[in-house]
Amino acid sequence: MSRIGKKEINIPNSVEVVLEESKLKVKGSKGEDFLIIKNGFKINIKDNALSVIPLEQKKDTFAQWGTLRALINNLIIGVDKGFEKQLEVNGVGYRADIDGANLNLKLGYSHPIILSVPEGLDVKVEKNIITISGISKEKVGQFAAKIKFQRPVEPYKGKGIHYVGEKVLRKAGKRVATTA
Repeated sequence: MSRIGKKEINIPNSVEVVLEESKLKVKGSKGEDFLIIKNGFKINIKDNALSVIPLEQKKDTFAQWGTLRALINNLIIGVDKGFEKQLEVNGVGYRADIDGANLNLKLGYSHPIILSVPEGLDVKVEKNIITISGISKEKVGQFAAKIKFQRPVEPYKGKGIHYVGEKVLRKAGKRVATTA
């Protein structure tokens, strides 16, 4: 049995959930989104609670049960509150700025890196902090990872892009041997 799959999802009053055949539509203050439900699962909506019930008793069904429940929960949280990730750019001459629907990164290479912002995401840059927000947890996390990949943190000086609050492991570097 899936421990996560068994849990009910509380639906806030500001969120509207509609099930049409195999399509779950969720509408909230931040926007609206949908999820296609795989065969083998039943969705029960009672009062302000949603539960996912498997129709088959197979081993892989239990794994998919927890995943489906988590996806639905993220969908409801996303349209109600939204998701946000913050990245910090460290390094002399490293800069980030927004140009229309593009994110321009100057990260010490001979050329600027231009990334187009995916639809449904909002990107803001203040000093050396890049803030990515949207209703889809998957899209926010994927775009943040794509930005971080452009210049991973270097362990000796700490230059590069990392998440705000992420602990960066630093190496000592070369030391001069002392003569005794």
